Amino acid sequence: MSPVIACDLEANRVEELERLLTEVKEKVVKYVASAAQPGASIGPRLTPQEVTEGLNLQLSATGSGEEGLLATFDDVLQYSVNTWHPGFLDKLYASTNPVGVVSDLLLSVLNTNSHVFTVSPALSVIERRIGREYANMFGYTGAHAGGLTFSGGSYSNITSLQVARSILYPETKARGNYLRFATFASKHAHYSIEKSAILLGMGSDGLFRVNVADDGTMDVVDLEAQILRARAQGFTPLYVNATAGTTVYGSFDPFREISAVAKKHGLWFHVDGSWGANVVFSETHRHKVAGIELADSITTNPHKMLGVPTTCSFLLLPDEHVFQTANSLDAPYLFHNAEGGDNYDLADGTMGCGRRADSLKLFLAWQYFGTRGFAARIDHAFAITAYFSHKIAQTAGFRLVSSAPPPCFQVCFYYQHDAQFDDGERNTRATRFIAKRLHATGQFLVDYAPNPGSADGEFFRVVFNSPVVTSDTCDQLIAAIEAAGRVVQNDLE
Repeated sequence: MSPVIACDLEANRVEELERLLTEVKEKVVKYVASAAQPGASIGPRLTPQEVTEGLNLQLSATGSGEEGLLATFDDVLQYSVNTWHPGFLDKLYASTNPVGVVSDLLLSVLNTNSHVFTVSPALSVIERRIGREYANMFGYTGAHAGGLTFSGGSYSNITSLQVARSILYPETKARGNYLRFATFASKHAHYSIEKSAILLGMGSDGLFRVNVADDGTMDVVDLEAQILRARAQGFTPLYVNATAGTTVYGSFDPFREISAVAKKHGLWFHVDGSWGANVVFSETHRHKVAGIELADSITTNPHKMLGVPTTCSFLLLPDEHVFQTANSLDAPYLFHNAEGGDNYDLADGTMGCGRRADSLKLFLAWQYFGTRGFAARIDHAFAITAYFSHKIAQTAGFRLVSSAPPPCFQVCFYYQHDAQFDDGERNTRATRFIAKRLHATGQFLVDYAPNPGSADGEFFRVVFNSPVVTSDTCDQLIAAIEAAGRVVQNDLE
């Protein structure tokens, strides 16, 4: 009888898991609870050098075991921004929720790859089902409507351009870019559209930037002019990207008008709804995406507006078979679970292979909260955004760049204690100083951005995307900005 070959590294893994989960549970619950305590800090404002010095980054041959693991766990919490804090108003996402934590835990326990059905039967079925239900929300109601998850909105957008090229010009799968393809996006579109063109070999010179109106929405007249201009320069117009919720202003492009131009010229019409498309869950605000069902593809990220854990991004199509038509290769050693024309080997519809089953996170959240729960979250965020924008519009020292209320959850504005906004460099100095001071006090983390097409300097961009933010939070933020503004006023003088 041959001797047993065994490894003792995980000989007692069940007991080890129980101990670690018990220890970690207490730390996580305490961390989340701390965010709601009066005077709680949002996290340290440190330099990369200070964080490097604070963390134990040593690796060893013998390992540090449970003691070292738990110590590093504490350190990572200490040196991170607490997104559960109501003052986290910096990005287009906020904290997740208890359901999100549980869903991520389930995925880690399974630790499987959703590339083929054989190793992820439940997750593959769930992704196909949730993809269909999600696509239906956007007006894709055909028998084969659906979607797949990709690792972030940028990758979903990149895939949409790859799909457009493969479907409209199938010979490119073998011949590559034998034509000079042109893509079109507004001047406020996300930078991933340009990166998509670069990655797919079309080059940034093939991206034609379309003018925007005063409210940041795409100028459709200029879109058609840019298409004609591209043709005159020898390009083949391929793809137009519209945006549901631009990154800075939160603007929603006019989808019906853009669709008409795209169809007239034979272009693929894509909507990057990474940020704002999920307003479809709200009966009150879904009118903002009127006409989105006319798109050939839609990117949308539940990890932003819906509070699903990062990352969770979908690319939705009216016919999910298009994924395989555009992206599939002959790989019989891996893919062999198509049933009745339906693909359950999900990676066969992508340009990759390994996939985390991010769709489970949306499925569990939707199942838990329901459509009405998502709607309540969205409606609350719009109400808070409206409250803040209207209040600062009536408060001395503030100058709104956004409308009141804005189109989405971002409020863009300047603040000068003396209400003098005619110097762009001075505005930028004040904005940066106040933002850094708010972070240094631990009260708030807010972002700032350059004013597109303006010499007025950088302004604040505050995002109200957390269900724990209240009108009191808004009042406290205004007071904190005013207090910091008095300090910087003395410095500017």
